[in-house]
Amino acid sequence: MAANAGAGTKLSSALTKSTTGYVWHERYMWHHAGKYTWNEWIQPTRHFESPESKRRLHNLLDASGLLDCLVRVPPRLASVEELTRFHTLEYVGKIQSLSRAQGGEAGDFATFGPGSYEIACLAVGGVLNAIDAVVTGRTDTGDKVRNAYCLARPPGHHAEKDRGMGFCLFNNVALGAMHARVKQGLKRVAIVDYDVHHGNGTQQAFYEDEAVLFISIHQDSNYPAHTGYVEENGTGKGEGTTINIPLPPGSGSGAYFEAFDRVILPAVRAFAPELLLVSSGYDAGYLDPLATMMLSSEHFRTLGQKLNGLAEDVCDGRIVYVHEGGYSDLYVPFCGHAIVEELTKRRTGVRDCMLTDVHQWGYQELQPHQDAVIKKCEALVTALKRRMAGMK
Repeated sequence: MAANAGAGTKLSSALTKSTTGYVWHERYMWHHAGKYTWNEWIQPTRHFESPESKRRLHNLLDASGLLDCLVRVPPRLASVEELTRFHTLEYVGKIQSLSRAQGGEAGDFATFGPGSYEIACLAVGGVLNAIDAVVTGRTDTGDKVRNAYCLARPPGHHAEKDRGMGFCLFNNVALGAMHARVKQGLKRVAIVDYDVHHGNGTQQAFYEDEAVLFISIHQDSNYPAHTGYVEENGTGKGEGTTINIPLPPGSGSGAYFEAFDRVILPAVRAFAPELLLVSSGYDAGYLDPLATMMLSSEHFRTLGQKLNGLAEDVCDGRIVYVHEGGYSDLYVPFCGHAIVEELTKRRTGVRDCMLTDVHQWGYQELQPHQDAVIKKCEALVTALKRRMAGMK
């Protein structure tokens, strides 16, 4: 351990600062989702959405020396006006009122304790500040920023207009996309959500919106159980700008890489956004307790390489990752660290000692039933390309 720590310290002193922004605040770790239990026959246990996996990711960035290379982007409290670009005023008031008391329930699987309203506002505000920095190219203090990672908490992509869901209070990434359009004047924004659960709240926010492309790749019928189907493709002016890729349980790198190459990358290229946002959840990792997918940290690294290269091609490298789920305290830090390494284009001495195990698991290759889903989604990309060509 001492040798590894020393290597990380030497690395941090040898590297100059990158142009990768980093949003973090100790208060994010103070959000409390309560004890997790179903009924009187289950002994209460620590909530899945505990601070531990996120804190351990931050600590790994520090121990490896990578943290010293990042440009700190201080968060701020999002205003009620900013929150109500998506959420109803009544819902925002409900969370504020409960937070001032003893906490409560925002909705389905979305409990919280006292003080969580301000912490959730700080999470949203951190994302908004990161987007401002990436779009303008600089922080308020003048540091250059090209891309960013927001290690914010609580997560957000399940939060709908008037209710919380799935550990989420306010929809960080949806509010970020709206902010980019309203405050920065962007005409088109794309969101790629690779959290293993469907981003139902983000889909709701832009289902009728032609200016935001939303793509969610997730485990079919996990959570929420009845959303995220291929047939959910947007409506009205937004028809064609929602793409869902519901991969079967047990999917590994073969299915994910094919879905990215055949659906996600060509769809975003056709849409040509000015900013790419990523809902970055690591619950498709093979050790996650809330899903049954088989990705490793190196697989996430490859997804990051694909998305970062895509951003270079279509929007001058402007990409912001917003941390969502991932509930393995042991494995989330390796996955998130790999993503940040790719953003900074720096490698450290961090070694994932579990790679051999997961890479040797059977059925990592693309399977016929997985390929069938991806083929259905390819048709949506073809339709999107026709639509975008007609708008030129």
